Amino acid sequence: MTEYTVEFVGTGESITVSDKETILNRCIEEGIAQEFSCRVGMCLACSAKVVEGEVTQPAARGLTDEEKSEYALTCMARPESDLKLDRGKYPPSIEAEHAAEEGTGDTAAADD
Repeated sequence: MTEYTVEFVGTGESITVSDKETILNRCIEEGIAQEFSCRVGMCLACSAKVVEGEVTQPAARGLTDEEKSEYALTCMARPESDLKLDRGKYPPSIEAEHAAEEGTGDTAAADD
């Protein structure tokens, strides 16, 4: 078992997480206020942008393959190196979906 440091950008918070546990579980154990909901990699509430480092998250079904290298679903993600994460940052796929739900998804009209 290898342990890595996970630092949360802009908060001054950091935790040590083994490669055998999820980042979210460790946050909960350490009393770090990490947002979450489903805990099965679908809702994206626990999303964080990977600023530095690498994670493995094969069960993160809510992310595209491309997004898995740039975003971590902390409920599924296990560190593969020391990490810097920016919590509350969502991948483009969820941002586009949210904008469409609010009726603001038509960026072509805004560009004219």
